[in-house]
Amino acid sequence: MRTRTTEVAPQIGTSEEQLASFIDKFDPKHAALIRSVRKALRKRLPTANELVYDNYNFFVVGYCSTERPSDCIVSIAAGANGVGLSFYYGTSLPDPHKLLLGSGSQNRFIGLESAATLLNPGVEDLIVAAIAQAENPLPARGRGKLVIRSISKKQKPRR
Repeated sequence: MRTRTTEVAPQIGTSEEQLASFIDKFDPKHAALIRSVRKALRKRLPTANELVYDNYNFFVVGYCSTERPSDCIVSIAAGANGVGLSFYYGTSLPDPHKLLLGSGSQNRFIGLESAATLLNPGVEDLIVAAIAQAENPLPARGRGKLVIRSISKKQKPRR
């Protein structure tokens, strides 16, 4: 059996500098989209922790009520083919507008063309529902931490 090549991130520069270097791997259009969506989600979920994974298939920034990935409410998921808004427990969310994509047993996502997609009333309803169903609620006060969780040694191209 092969072991995974994921490892705990070595501390090279600040967490913000590491995050910037991960985003810089993408083409300029996708990098700008990741940054604008992150800014909007940071404003929308100021007390959430940002858990960052620079994995083999995807770059992910999860917005979580704790430092546990299972407490993720929503994530930015990016690959060479685009950027999406991912709902960790998407299959249990009400989706009357049929916005959610995916066929897995748990996760669902929405493709993002711009950060303005987050302002769509249907998308906002999904975010509100995801916050409401969280087992561990977001803290009422404070500021969430940026945590670099893992970096895969081997990655698919980001461009």
